[in-house]
Amino acid sequence: DRRRDSPAAGSPIQPIIKDVGEVYSRLLDHRPVIQGEIRYFVKEFEEKRGLRELRVLENLKHTIFETNERVLPKCEQAMQDNLSETFKR
Repeated sequence: DRRRDSPAAGSPIQPIIKDVGEVYSRLLDHRPVIQGEIRYFVKEFEEKRGLRELRVLENLKHTIFETNERVLPKCEQAMQDNLSETFKR
């Protein structure tokens, strides 16, 4: 066991080392804060991405509906008119 072999084990320095370790972790170890910020960023990104994809799908639905209801009949009519004119020639 390393603690038994270390020179500070059982000595009066051990509480000081423990306190220094706690001070270090509170002041200089920012991993928990950074991990929290990363989780928050990912959550916000996924929510905004979901909303953006929903808008894209709604726009696509609108475009398909408009194509089926307006553009396709116009194209069919133009095709019929041009075909009948071609057949007459």
